[in-house]
Amino acid sequence: MKTALKYFLCITALASAAGAQQITPAERTQGLQYLNESTEGLEAAVTGLSPAQWTYKPSANQWSIAEIVEHLAITEAVIEDIFKKMPNAPAAPANRDVKQVDAMILSRVPDRSTKVQAPPPLIPTGKKSGPDSLKAFLATRQETVIFLKSSPDLRGHVVDHPVLGPLDGYEWVLTLAAHSERHTKQILEVRADPHFPAD
Repeated sequence: MKTALKYFLCITALASAAGAQQITPAERTQGLQYLNESTEGLEAAVTGLSPAQWTYKPSANQWSIAEIVEHLAITEAVIEDIFKKMPNAPAAPANRDVKQVDAMILSRVPDRSTKVQAPPPLIPTGKKSGPDSLKAFLATRQETVIFLKSSPDLRGHVVDHPVLGPLDGYEWVLTLAAHSERHTKQILEVRADPHFPAD
C-alpha cells in the first residue's frame, strides 16, 4: 500500500457545520494496513543498531537515528491527545471532500523531497536512547490501532493541522502512518551515509 503524507502537529480546532460520514470497511482495513506496514518498516530500519549507529549524525545540523525515533515518539503522543479530544472538536463540513484530503495526505507526507521544520515541541532532546524511544513509539502506535479499530465516527469532526489544514480522525491516522514512513526514509538516508559506523 505505500503512499505519502506530510507534516503535522500541534492542536487548533477548525470549525464548520455538521455532516458525519463514516469510513468504509475498506478504508478501515487500508488504514490498519498502513499503520502496520509503517510500524514494521521503522522496526526493520533500526533492528540491530549499535549504540554508535544509533547516535551517529551525518552533520551537526542533522538528526541521529535516535533523535529521529525520539521525534516520532513525541509526535505519536501529541496526536494521541488529539484523538482523545476529537469527539469534542468542531463538526466536519457536510460538503467536505474527504477523498481529496486523504489522497493529498498520502501523496505529500512521505515525500522527502520537500523539507519541513519540526515545531519546537516536536524537536528531540537527544537525551533519550533510541531503544527507549522506539519502545514509547510502539506503545503509542498500538493505541492508534485501537482508536482506528474502535472509533465509530472518524469523519464527523476535524482538528486543524498546521501544514495540512483541517483533518478528520481517519486522516490524522493516515498522517501518523505516513509520518513514520517519511522518517523511516530519513533513517535509511542516515544509514546510507558513507561515514555511518560499521558497527
